[in-house]
Amino acid sequence: MKATGKIGFEKAPVGERGKLIFLFSFGAALCLFGFSQASVPEIIGGLKRILTEPDYLISDYMSVGGTGAAFVNSGLVTVLFTSMLAFLGVHIRGISIASIFTVAGFSFFGKNLLNVWFILAGVWLYARVQKEPFLKFIYIAFFGTALSPIVSQLMFGFHFPPYIRIFLGAAAGISAGFLLPPLAAAFLSVHHGYNLYNVGFTAGMVGTLYVSVFKSHGFIAESRVIWSTGHNAMLAPLCAAFFLLFIITGIFLDRESIPSLRSLWRNSGRLIADFVDMFDFPATLINMGASGLLATGYLYFSGGDFNGPTLGGLLTIAGFSAMGKTPVNITPILLGVMLGSVTKTWSLTDPPIQLAALFSTTLAPIAGEFGWMAGVLAGYIHSSVVLNVGVLHAGFNLYNNGFAGGMVAAILVPLLEAFRGREKR
Repeated sequence: MKATGKIGFEKAPVGERGKLIFLFSFGAALCLFGFSQASVPEIIGGLKRILTEPDYLISDYMSVGGTGAAFVNSGLVTVLFTSMLAFLGVHIRGISIASIFTVAGFSFFGKNLLNVWFILAGVWLYARVQKEPFLKFIYIAFFGTALSPIVSQLMFGFHFPPYIRIFLGAAAGISAGFLLPPLAAAFLSVHHGYNLYNVGFTAGMVGTLYVSVFKSHGFIAESRVIWSTGHNAMLAPLCAAFFLLFIITGIFLDRESIPSLRSLWRNSGRLIADFVDMFDFPATLINMGASGLLATGYLYFSGGDFNGPTLGGLLTIAGFSAMGKTPVNITPILLGVMLGSVTKTWSLTDPPIQLAALFSTTLAPIAGEFGWMAGVLAGYIHSSVVLNVGVLHAGFNLYNNGFAGGMVAAILVPLLEAFRGREKR
């Protein structure tokens, strides 16, 4: 990871300043849209419900706190996390954009202004113990907020005295964050970089450990699906316009970036494929818009719902289109999930399947490296695995698809490599 030192926003180079403005504007736009949807008292009340609600999968903040509060929560978290990058003088790369967009997306269903800080504190504490700069682990910290629901569940999900609940939630969050940095590096070798949500795989392992301890002490949270509907007429065109704006802006910044898209779309996307470093920001922005439009079209034409969780999926796809995803390598994964709806016992409109389709694109590098047929197979298998691994971490790992994707890639990639090697002989 490159860093420019603590130079701050004002003294940042022009290119860095432009990328920071983009991220800050993104967060501000989320807040402004939120305030357009509800009055200030309604938003404050909604934020209070969001902060004090156990928010393991699936907890749609648009249902819990209202549309206005959900957007404001996401926007404020986005601005605060971007501010950390600016304060630390981080060189804004593809992974920076992916982390901010993922945090923003999941702040519609699981991450909030309270529970994320304990995970960050745990990673910071690990850096202090190791006598390493926190900057070295900043992205593990950001992605590691996948485990934030553990904090909320312990603080607000049980009938203990308040001081015990606060202590348990804080201790669980900090300790979980402390475990993430060494494990994330170790688990990368399990899936060989073909699962883009590597920290999601790590968080699934840590979440499984914690939930096993919880269950053995009788702390069992019932599964649930809080899922809002009826927002398609407003959010579908909004998402389409949002991603189209990315494409227009990228072209405006550099018309010469269009030809480079051919090279970008030929990239497999295997970790770590940082498109900002490799192809510059304008081409990356066009790719983000194109992938986001494709995913928006898929969700709309498959009869899906535009709500907090699916917005999270769309923003995560756009974010990781700065680091691995392209319209070329995510399409076969989506086709694999669609094929599953024909042969399996569920429908594409089932809430878990809507999320599985969007987040299954974590396996896009398999399609990029081994071809469309391998991508379709990966999506098909993933759509089954992801529905069954959530019981291990009880929904306390928000990146359930990252957990499932790690398992699928760990099994599928060696087989694909073996057969490809045989064909070359």
